[in-house]
Amino acid sequence: MRKIFIAAILFYSSFFCSCKNNSEKSTDNNAAVVYYNGDILTMEGDQPEYAEALVVKDGKIIFVGNKEEAMKQAGEGHQMIDLNGKTLLPGFIDGHSHITKYADGLMQADLSSPPLGKINNISDIIKSMQDLKVKLKADDTSWLIGFNYDQDLLIEKRHPTAADLDVAFPTNPVILMHVSGHMLVANSVALKKAGINAATKDPDGGTIIRKKGTTEPEGLLQEVAQQIFIPFLFKPIPIEQELEKLKSAQQYYASNGVTTAAEHLAFPEKMTILDSAAARKELFIDIETLPAYTIADKIVGNKNFKWGTFNNHLKYTGIKMAVDGSPQGKTAFLTQPYLTEVPGCSHDCKGFPNLNQEQINQLLVLCYKNKVQVYSHCNGDASIDMMIKGHENAIALTGDSTTDRRTVIIHSQIMRKDQLMAYKKYKLFPSYFTNHCYYWGDAHLENLGKERADFISPMKSTFDMGIICTNHTDCAVTPMDQLFLLWTSVARETKSGKVLGESEKITPYQGLKALTINGAYEYFEENSKGSLKAGKLADLVILSKNPLKVDVNEIKNIKVVETIKEGKSVFAEKQ
Repeated sequence: MRKIFIAAILFYSSFFCSCKNNSEKSTDNNAAVVYYNGDILTMEGDQPEYAEALVVKDGKIIFVGNKEEAMKQAGEGHQMIDLNGKTLLPGFIDGHSHITKYADGLMQADLSSPPLGKINNISDIIKSMQDLKVKLKADDTSWLIGFNYDQDLLIEKRHPTAADLDVAFPTNPVILMHVSGHMLVANSVALKKAGINAATKDPDGGTIIRKKGTTEPEGLLQEVAQQIFIPFLFKPIPIEQELEKLKSAQQYYASNGVTTAAEHLAFPEKMTILDSAAARKELFIDIETLPAYTIADKIVGNKNFKWGTFNNHLKYTGIKMAVDGSPQGKTAFLTQPYLTEVPGCSHDCKGFPNLNQEQINQLLVLCYKNKVQVYSHCNGDASIDMMIKGHENAIALTGDSTTDRRTVIIHSQIMRKDQLMAYKKYKLFPSYFTNHCYYWGDAHLENLGKERADFISPMKSTFDMGIICTNHTDCAVTPMDQLFLLWTSVARETKSGKVLGESEKITPYQGLKALTINGAYEYFEENSKGSLKAGKLADLVILSKNPLKVDVNEIKNIKVVETIKEGKSVFAEKQ
């Protein structure tokens, strides 16, 4: 793997120092800049197009074309930047992730298993949580939080339990968040503080897993059931610390070539932090923010809440719904059962929805009437059916089937070919997650069977049908590594080397479109971002090699050399 997630964290400070110096240099010099002598890939059109030179001035691209004309357009005193054969293309646009969740992870224990981390068993998890307690200098009553454990990668092949944690943490409340983000494990102290006991009923759209033969909680809470811990997960810390975490998270994104990032499930606590960062002008890449559907009734239709406009790099883009869970966690809502044992379920196990059809219908009608874009998390085909029905109901009730809504179906993983036809008919917009092919492809083959697993994130079929789509990492579920993501869309290899859906492989150019111009389209920003064209923002990334001119397996090893946001360097590789 090209980058190790943990190692990236260790280098944030040095990265930020190097980019700050470059940024100051660009700010002091208002002359035009000419990039030349490299593969300048414009991302304009259905086939690769290259330019000889590109000119940037005042944060925008003012010319793309031949070098001689570029120097004329640049005017007197312009700066020449020799790419030395490297590749220049538009900055990467994040189709879906959680930048504030990643920021929170900087003060939590990373419980990733190889190749991203070192967690192999439940004992390793406990040791990592003990190390976190020491690192934070926490007392015996402080909350301790870990993230990204994956039961399928543990030797025990099961979720940890409260009992596993209680011996080492008899007085500290401890929470372990699953890699999917759709479930967590709490120890007995944490369960007690949250008021969860044998008498607690499962909430609609959630499950509290019980000890066999009893109603006593075992520790695992799925989907909506975990929301009771939100006040504890989002306990306030000084705003300066929050902003420092967010700065480090931005730098991590920028180090991977991202100029437009995403926060696609913002609760009020995180919105306050993002608003503060924007007010203090501490955002140096764009952040597309989706408030959670749970507060839709308070902000959709509220004249004092601004949608679709950037304020110092922060934009409230739309509402985020979460219709179902995760396929690797076996909570994604399917029309046909999982083929392996599902925790908390004894027969006909198809996962479950977090919302019922009426709730989906009401949310879509509310947003469509107020012209607010909708993003909906749907991993399983049954949840996708619910969204299609909700869309049909909303356009019938509003009487408006022509507005360009760009309703985004996030993940769209375990889907059927007839659903792609509905996407095309209704102009629904899938944002895929091909990293699943690598990280959980082998598990999907076992849990779903070859036919369903092979059609996960069907990007080739989508391109062939003329449907616009994006691809994403869902960071911090998987690392914000855009070149590795590109590789998974082209190779579709599992960890064991199997190919998950040979017929759904796409070309490297199609993969880059999903990360650039299609990403701009997802956010209604195709006129200002996503390709190298005069008049667009100078959001750029320089790569060590051209992904279109190397062997497929070399794509994931390409390095980001520099990231430029509106003409200013926000990351530069250390020489």
